[in-house]
Amino acid sequence: MTDIKKIKLKNFEIGGDKLTVMAGPCAIESMEILDETAKELKEITKDLDINFIFKSSFDKANRSSINSFRGPGLKKGLEMLQEIKSKYDLPIVTDIHTPEQALPVSEVADILQIPAFLCRQTDLLVAAAKTGKIVNIKKGQFLAPEQMGPLVKKVEDSGNFNILLTDRGTSFGYNNLVVDYRAIPIMQNFKYPIVFDATHSVQLPGANGICSGGDRRFVPTLAKAAMAAGANALFFEIHPTPDKALCDGANMIALKDAKQLFKQCKDIFETVKQ
Repeated sequence: MTDIKKIKLKNFEIGGDKLTVMAGPCAIESMEILDETAKELKEITKDLDINFIFKSSFDKANRSSINSFRGPGLKKGLEMLQEIKSKYDLPIVTDIHTPEQALPVSEVADILQIPAFLCRQTDLLVAAAKTGKIVNIKKGQFLAPEQMGPLVKKVEDSGNFNILLTDRGTSFGYNNLVVDYRAIPIMQNFKYPIVFDATHSVQLPGANGICSGGDRRFVPTLAKAAMAAGANALFFEIHPTPDKALCDGANMIALKDAKQLFKQCKDIFETVKQ
């Protein structure tokens, strides 16, 4: 088993002997949805003794249509995430899309997430790295896992060794993704914790013409398989009512289903660790 660097965050470690889950709504829709989801997920993860990082995006810049919902934007979105962070004492992960966003976002977020389609953008990686915050690089659907090495080096050469790598499926022809679980041990050779994004991996890119589709039925299967393959952490987009969500609803799991799935994943994670 590859020796994985443990990434410290608050009072826990990502990549250690306890499962870490990043979870929350795809995009910030309202304070009410953020609050309901954060409160419930904190209670669930505390009860299950799982490390928890709250996720939501102030802007989803990569949309199929110019009319697609994107979120409240940088200023308002960060204010809302700060309110959740303070109220529930939770670490925050959120996406950045331009180098200029890195510094202001780092004042609220504990982890700066590099979207899959932007993972090779040197200026974006360098700007994120220079904040000193944890940088989570999502593997592009178009990359082989071995190709993450140069991206890791861009962050390391910028003086930052707090890195996470996330697999979110690989393009398989048009409008489809598949998951190659060999990517998990391959990327672990870079010595950093590997996160598996179970909800974006069921996305059907562009399948609905003006927006992407998805099939959330397979989220539990993929998440549990990732645990069996040795992933160090999981990423889920979760919503109180996914069918009414304004962004990526077809991929998100319902808040009411989170506890059972988290428990199953934790059991597999601990079995593999043994």
